[in-house]
Amino acid sequence: MAKILVTGGTGFIGSHTVVELQKQGFEVVIVDNLSNSSIDVLSGIEKITGKRPIFENVDCVDYVSMDRLFEKHSNIAAIIHFAASKAVGESVDKPLLYYRNNLVSVINLLQLMPIHKVDNFVFSSSCTVYGQPDVLPVTEDAPIKVALSPYGNTKQIGEEIICDTLRSNPGTQSIILRYFNPIGAHASAEIGELPNGVPNNLLPFVTQTAIGLRKQLQVYGNDYDTPDGSCIRDYIHVVDLAKAHVIAVQRMLDKKTKNQVETFNLGTGRGLSVLEIIDTFEKVNEVKVPHKIVARREGDIEKVWADPSYANNELGWIATETLEETLRSAWAWELNLAKRTKAEA
Repeated sequence: MAKILVTGGTGFIGSHTVVELQKQGFEVVIVDNLSNSSIDVLSGIEKITGKRPIFENVDCVDYVSMDRLFEKHSNIAAIIHFAASKAVGESVDKPLLYYRNNLVSVINLLQLMPIHKVDNFVFSSSCTVYGQPDVLPVTEDAPIKVALSPYGNTKQIGEEIICDTLRSNPGTQSIILRYFNPIGAHASAEIGELPNGVPNNLLPFVTQTAIGLRKQLQVYGNDYDTPDGSCIRDYIHVVDLAKAHVIAVQRMLDKKTKNQVETFNLGTGRGLSVLEIIDTFEKVNEVKVPHKIVARREGDIEKVWADPSYANNELGWIATETLEETLRSAWAWELNLAKRTKAEA
């Protein structure tokens, strides 16, 4: 079966995608510098699939090391590029870190692809490229707005770099996947979202607060133009998201792409507020999540959710996991982490 290079493969979305790739028989090579993930994820992947993926501790920003990696692992059929810094708030404070990590890595990979005869590239993009959309739900034809954060800007620029570069390389193709908000964990509770330090995403902060690792969850703003005043997002189960990447890779390998670069929204088509997520999490898991309202956070979009019909129709992909199942899986993962930590103490 084809060999797939997965950058950032020990991260949240990357690790779940590796699981789905291996379940479909693909050989996987993970490259990750472990800046926001743990090597222990490899053991979780192995427990789920029965196979430990090849792992290389390399920073995608290091061109020379990446060149050596391609020489070591020949015949790579496709790249799925997850490796990036991804926190909106942090990107406002550390813009140069984000521009370096998120753009130099893309440039390096695109430079190395023709050298090492790799023709297929899946790019991990984001709904942040739409900014605050004029029309909801958002289709792929929605205008790209001026980014509200350096993180969002890196995704916009990354997409532009890919399109410009592929135009000069007719034999290559790319699928850009614009995610909405991935949450949840694998049903086995062997892998899930585990950021280093204080979480920047909502769900890990919810679960860590519920279990007592964090004193209180902060809800950024309750004065938005939404039913309960908190921001609205389209929350998608990470396993549903991972499966879309496998479909994208197979589509390119089968030469079924209709354009050199294709773009798809990956979401559920349903918008939920931050307060709705907290309330539902408390109900389905029968726990309390202490939280308080604080001032708005710079760079946050008020409300956005997907129109996923193009991905549904063209890829044959659909998000199937319910919100309740998703929130239960996130809590099961947090409980398993606590159990492991206690056993290791």
